Amino acid sequence: MKKIGFFSALILPTLLVFGMQWGGPFQWMIHIFVFLLVPLMDYVIQKDTANVPAAEVSETTKAQFYKLITFVWVYVQLAVVIWGFYWVSTQEMSFISWMAFTSGIALVTGGIGITVAHELGHRHEKIEQTYSKILLMTVCYMHFFIEHNRGHHVRVATPEDPATSRKGETFYGFWWRSVTQGYLSSWHLEIERLQKKGLGFWSLSNQMIWFQILPLIFISFFFGLFSYMEQRLVWEVPAFFFIQSILGFSLLELVNYLEHYGMERKQLPSGAYEKVTPLHSWNASQLVSNFLLFQLQRHSDHHAYAHKRYQVLDHNEASPQLPAGYSAMIILACIPPLWFAVMDSRLSDWQKERKLDLVK
Repeated sequence: MKKIGFFSALILPTLLVFGMQWGGPFQWMIHIFVFLLVPLMDYVIQKDTANVPAAEVSETTKAQFYKLITFVWVYVQLAVVIWGFYWVSTQEMSFISWMAFTSGIALVTGGIGITVAHELGHRHEKIEQTYSKILLMTVCYMHFFIEHNRGHHVRVATPEDPATSRKGETFYGFWWRSVTQGYLSSWHLEIERLQKKGLGFWSLSNQMIWFQILPLIFISFFFGLFSYMEQRLVWEVPAFFFIQSILGFSLLELVNYLEHYGMERKQLPSGAYEKVTPLHSWNASQLVSNFLLFQLQRHSDHHAYAHKRYQVLDHNEASPQLPAGYSAMIILACIPPLWFAVMDSRLSDWQKERKLDLVK
């Protein structure tokens, strides 16, 4: 069942392509699916709290099928983005249609694509890391590869982590802090790595320099190609590319916002922080949205055991639990009064329960 379920991510590009071909209200099919139908199905369908039995974890981890799905997605996403270049350079679209199309692409590249890039970026195989970088290139967020693995996972649930939202902080304030500080942190971490190897800033091994150049090479090639094909300067191609990139990585930041909202690790007398556990991330085990997001919502287990592949991540009942899946929570996060009304009381209740558990 779960093997088939993970293919549900392909529903999004399918809805996008057919929606644009049919036009009119069908242009919004992908948005309706993500932000209306998925939360509705999550609500109706029972939560998936079952974990892979311990005796089967090793075999399931090694199963190539799960890796294949993520590899297939890389080529699907590249095809969708290139089709996007073709579409905006050849079709007459109203502003509303253009926004439906660009934001729809962002749901593919940012909603699913960055999720897959996140999964592949945690792996040690060269091909998986390369695929991760390719996906991040299509949303101009390649520095995430550095900051997430060497920054966020080390500093999560501490004041030093740009990607941990604080209680009472709106998403919009968090977005600016996470985007800017995360980017600067990536430079710091990469320079630090180079110095340890005795390499200078301008070394060819400086990944951050490449991460600035590669998206520009990518878009320049297709800008030139479609300009040649259309016999004009197709300004729509770079405009579309950069706007869908901003929307795409903003979806990532929305997810970051809700994954660690208000979480805090205790600082020890030594100045270090307590070890990361499943208690330092919000968990959600809604079935449908977990299929779409490759079980990213079992985020508490992911942070406690980052080496685990998505197919063997566990539901942890002791972790703080989100009231709904990510699709619904993203809508809530965009409306601060509603977010605070729902999440602040839930956070306080969970913190009180945790204190009682510690006393016991």
